[in-house]
Amino acid sequence: MLFLLSSSSTSPLLSLCRKLPIKTLTSKTLSHLCFTMSTNLKTHAFAGNTLRSTTPKPESPFSPISALETLKSRLSENTLLPSSPNFKVLPFRKGRPLATSSGDSPPVWHLGWFNLGDFKGLLTSSEFQLTENSLVYLGSRSEDDVVYWAVDVSEDSSLVPQFGAKHFCFVELRTLMVATDWTDERATTDLAIAGHARALLEWHNISRFCGHCGEKTVPMEAGRRKECSNVLCKKRIYPRVDPVVIMLVIDRENDRALLSKQSRFVPRMWSCLAGFIEPGESLEEAVRRETWEETGIEVGEVIYHSSQPWPEINDAQWHSREDVKRALTSAEYIKAQRTAAVKVERMCKGVEKGQNVSADFNVESGELAPMFVPGPFAIAHHLISSWVNNQVPLNGSETQLKQPAGALSNL
Repeated sequence: MLFLLSSSSTSPLLSLCRKLPIKTLTSKTLSHLCFTMSTNLKTHAFAGNTLRSTTPKPESPFSPISALETLKSRLSENTLLPSSPNFKVLPFRKGRPLATSSGDSPPVWHLGWFNLGDFKGLLTSSEFQLTENSLVYLGSRSEDDVVYWAVDVSEDSSLVPQFGAKHFCFVELRTLMVATDWTDERATTDLAIAGHARALLEWHNISRFCGHCGEKTVPMEAGRRKECSNVLCKKRIYPRVDPVVIMLVIDRENDRALLSKQSRFVPRMWSCLAGFIEPGESLEEAVRRETWEETGIEVGEVIYHSSQPWPEINDAQWHSREDVKRALTSAEYIKAQRTAAVKVERMCKGVEKGQNVSADFNVESGELAPMFVPGPFAIAHHLISSWVNNQVPLNGSETQLKQPAGALSNL
């Protein structure tokens, strides 16, 4: 049997499960694929962005169009009208969001939000030009009277020491992911907001020219879409989504799971197979094709597991249930989270300079195991733990499985 998910750096992951047809399998129904997480998460990493939960009406001061008009006025006049909301800005550099650490024990990271006025003041001695086209609308919280924006300041490296003097630093998103305490709703929400912001900024960076006529594109609707500047073209361009499937393949006897290894993984780390969905391809077809192309193994029925907003393989091997179970129990995920949180704190204090993203994924304890799998921040972890803990129905049996809120029933 196999679980399948769709995932990407900028789009949702869908997870499904399939049975391997060494012989014809007759299981018909699984009305709900269930899963019980080893860590009780309300949502997967990068999901649960509260700024995107509702879209204000156009006449609302918190809507993208109204907020953009207020932003233009604020940038030119540097005044805050009594009736206008506050604006907060999250800077990014080379895909890394600005962050800081609380200094608590254990440390807790926070996104590096700046009030618009303070951010403008910080830029007075830099070459970075802040305009309405450089800021991207992320959403709002009307109850807090705040509109949130993101900005890419990669072009001006002089800002790095300025932020550093205030104990802020630009941190890899995955490092923040590992450093997140999953019982902290504020932290998981911040991670989702940062993931959304990075996806939008990356899309703006790669869509500077129209794919139809080649002319430059200009941001529209506060950066939520772009439009070709050629008056004869005016093609509308929306953020790109690259869906991916990720799946756990299980043999007919339900004794072994097929896990993959990438060159970027730390030693002994294994995870699920994954690959991009091709044009005109269904999720089920993508799972069959990707598994066959990478391993030569055929798969059959597919059942949906869950989805995640998110990241191909150099090797794949079968691993027994006991080996995989040992990999789950020997890892110290809480220790890894706290270690990463301390790392973020040291970076923001200027004590630690380098960022080794691969090392952040190493969740091993002192005793080295033959293998280990990603932590609960990765949807692969929950696919694998569902199988290890016998929460995957086999041989045509019907099992009622609990899905996270908002998940779809079987496809």
